[in-house]
Amino acid sequence: MYRQVDDFLKEWAVAVKGTLQVLQAVTDDKLGQSIFEEHSTLGWLGWHLVETTGYFSHLAGLTVPMIGQDEPVPATAREIVAAYEKAAEAVKEEVAKLSNEDLLTETGLESLATKGSLLRFLIDHQTHHRGQMMVLLRQAGLPVPPVMGPTKEMQ
Repeated sequence: MYRQVDDFLKEWAVAVKGTLQVLQAVTDDKLGQSIFEEHSTLGWLGWHLVETTGYFSHLAGLTVPMIGQDEPVPATAREIVAAYEKAAEAVKEEVAKLSNEDLLTETGLESLATKGSLLRFLIDHQTHHRGQMMVLLRQAGLPVPPVMGPTKEMQ
């Protein structure tokens, strides 16, 4: 849970940088890569990160562009990157407007009771799916970026 706006903004910058590295490693021809048929694809996971960035921000009372759950995955990796960049920047701008006291405001959600806990979940959720994408990048034969430390590609 975040109690200081600056703490979130610092971690958000690191999380966004890592997520962008993963999203930018995806190629158009590998958007359909999944662990096995009818499972989450690289394209779906990337688009899900865009979707949930807006959704969780909305739950926290922030004005961040949202896409609907029924919006189809874009045809190009670049479109996903651009949408994520836009959403991530909006989160940064909106959270910067909050006070530290605002982070303690109740959300009405039982498991994510405050804005600060909801913002922590946003980063955790993003990290979870970014990890899934890194496995799929490796499976697809694409380079895995060194998001949280060295990867095979750095040897």
